[in-house]
Amino acid sequence: MAGRKPEWLKIKLDTGKNFKELKNMMRGQTLHTVCEEARCPNLYECWANRTATFMILGDTCTRACRFCAVKTGLPTELDLAEPERVAEATEQMGLRHVVVTSVARDDLRDGGASVFAETIRAIRRRTPLCSVEVLIPDFLGDWEALRVVMDAKPDILNHNVETVERLSDRVRSKAKYDRTMALLAESKRLAPSIPTKSSIMIGVGETVDEIIATMDDLRRVDVDILTIGQYLQPTTKHLKVEKYYHPDEFAELKEAGLARGFKHVESGPLVRSSYHAHEQVESAAESQMKAQS
Repeated sequence: MAGRKPEWLKIKLDTGKNFKELKNMMRGQTLHTVCEEARCPNLYECWANRTATFMILGDTCTRACRFCAVKTGLPTELDLAEPERVAEATEQMGLRHVVVTSVARDDLRDGGASVFAETIRAIRRRTPLCSVEVLIPDFLGDWEALRVVMDAKPDILNHNVETVERLSDRVRSKAKYDRTMALLAESKRLAPSIPTKSSIMIGVGETVDEIIATMDDLRRVDVDILTIGQYLQPTTKHLKVEKYYHPDEFAELKEAGLARGFKHVESGPLVRSSYHAHEQVESAAESQMKAQS
């Protein structure tokens, strides 16, 4: 097991004016953010910069992944007015790029795909110049549900692999490594022009060779953007940290990812899937333009 948390994982707490305004706005709109529910270490930095990742479909997940702090159980309702409230908050915040994710809703026939699609459309109606990234669950392999999301034309389709193949069943609940790769491949088949993105969380017992193999698998299904971050144990009931990677090791993984053809790699101890999301989109677009010129 890993020892004490190293110095480079210290988090700057910024609870100034922007942070407080954004928190009040979220509560006023009765919206949830993955920033809070998953205890993201970048919450203070992102909220101080007036950026957030909205979490739709409620705050109760039907799965119980061993790394995730989001509440689990059986959801009791579906709020069909939620997409419009997310769009209104996006407009009020003046966002240029918004990330929309959700709890897993295996209790719903389409896994919540229709609500994702309506949220994309609602944001576009109110803020047409704002780009929209969706971080979706696997919909239990229902590609018709995936098609509903892709038909709404998000600017980025994100689905996280989370860990290496050997550890997938132990770390994730119900999600399957092969299904994740199949979803990312199907996303490209349905909409080849929409960039895809995935994230690896390290420090749960994987080897570097396994991380590299996961990169290769993601490139085989043409994933464009990769994020790599350090796993942090949210509570004593969750998986223990097996290793704290040094920033230099994250830099080496970034170079390995770029060498494999990802258009952008965000790699660092505090990196999470939506961290610096807008910058990731711009960097990937620049790489695409260079490749075409």
